[in-house]
Amino acid sequence: MSAQTAGVHPPAEVIIGLDVGTTAAKVVAFGLGSPWRHTAIREYPLVQPAPGWQVQDPQAIAAAVQGALAECVDAVGGSSVVALSVSAAMHGLIGLDAKLRPLTPLVTWADARARDEARSLRESGLAGALYRTSGTPVHPMSPLTKLMWFSAHEPQLCATVRYWVGLKDYVLVTLTGTLATELSSASGTGMLDLQTRDWSPAAIDLAGISADQLPPVLPTTSALGLMKTVANRVGLPVGLPVVVGAADGPLGNLGTNAMAPGVVGLSLGTSGAVRMVVPEPMLDPDGRLFCYALTDEHWVIGGAVSNGGVVVRWAGGIFGRDLAGDAGGVAPDAALLALAESVPPGSDGLLMLPYLLAERAPLWDPDLTGAFLGIRHAHTRGHFVRAAVEGVALQLSTIVDRLDRIEPVTSVRATGGVFRSPLWRDIMAGALGRPVCVTGGAEGSALGAAALGLYALGRVSELGDGVGVLEPDDADASSSAMPAAMPEHSEVYARMRAAVPGLLAAYDDVARLFRSMGED
Repeated sequence: MSAQTAGVHPPAEVIIGLDVGTTAAKVVAFGLGSPWRHTAIREYPLVQPAPGWQVQDPQAIAAAVQGALAECVDAVGGSSVVALSVSAAMHGLIGLDAKLRPLTPLVTWADARARDEARSLRESGLAGALYRTSGTPVHPMSPLTKLMWFSAHEPQLCATVRYWVGLKDYVLVTLTGTLATELSSASGTGMLDLQTRDWSPAAIDLAGISADQLPPVLPTTSALGLMKTVANRVGLPVGLPVVVGAADGPLGNLGTNAMAPGVVGLSLGTSGAVRMVVPEPMLDPDGRLFCYALTDEHWVIGGAVSNGGVVVRWAGGIFGRDLAGDAGGVAPDAALLALAESVPPGSDGLLMLPYLLAERAPLWDPDLTGAFLGIRHAHTRGHFVRAAVEGVALQLSTIVDRLDRIEPVTSVRATGGVFRSPLWRDIMAGALGRPVCVTGGAEGSALGAAALGLYALGRVSELGDGVGVLEPDDADASSSAMPAAMPEHSEVYARMRAAVPGLLAAYDDVARLFRSMGED
């Protein structure tokens, strides 16, 4: 799949941002000082070989990245590519042999096999100390708990693994031949010491590995050289700078211009996240928010939810099979959401706790199960669909509320394909209770990577200036302000926001009962 700016010719110089996500590699060529861009996308599957496992084939991802990159290079034509710059999803883990070949699948952020390891760290009291060192809450998503799982369950495999790396690190290996990670991705592993900016000996010991099994940590502005085999394959010069870049979440803030104090970036796709940029590592006193790096001088504090758009897609499979217009039996999103349009805010008392996958912020409880509460005879499937959307929006609102305690939140910049739906936009505006601007660009993390690349190359003097070079007409030209919720709707959502924390505390005993009757 590809797209190109219509009616605009490629400029003299181009930078290419690589956004390697959970289900697809998106590679975008951006013109310098020009609105021209070309987007190439290659998808790859997320596989569940056992209950709670979510893995991918690293080599399939590498092939997708290079295929999309070759398409972009072809579209650039005679323009000069000044650099590649890389964004990648966080929290993945791959075991490599001594020749940097994969011995394991990519164990993704969504993989929950390390539930017991995370639980043991919380029950032992070690979780708090790990959070204060690393800024990453203890959860099965983190490579730390995944490594503990491998040490306990796959000792023979572990004996053959020479290096343990993340998705970003593997992408860099396949592009440059160099084993390295960068500060941003490393800060999401649960094993980085935020003060020393290097691996924590205590965390490494818990993981059951040695320090020399992890890659060196580079600044996010570092550059490596494109190796010959890849350069020849995709049509680029050998040694072209490959800026190591940062993780997709922090780069999303840069790409959507959510960089100023009090401005929150909200991204919502399969999962979702809310982040605020701060000048140095900052921790939540309650340990409910993560802290990850963007650069040495720019950090993000916030939280991610595992259950975003995936909740409504699940609801489509349950409540909208008859609406399906294609094979697979899943209702198209627009048809599904139409069921909920006539349902009033609050879904007539129906509430969904949307914990279908092991939930992250602000609860960090992978054992918490989802539920519909308040079911009455009069509720229709439209009520259930709207309650699913409201459940996701309310979950994100709890993170925004926590950020507001650290720095007053003045506005929210939201991005994601779901916001093409007026229903999603209206519900999110009501649930957040704050000014929201939906940014129209679909290349947030790729744009952030490209902007960081320009900063790394010295093409711009300030980090935020890179976006303006790549979107010279107006960085906000494709943005739109969210309509304010009607007063009566705001009141409904305010009551719901206030009630959810207490409800969750009371629900914990019920959730334990559900867990005793079966695991997903």
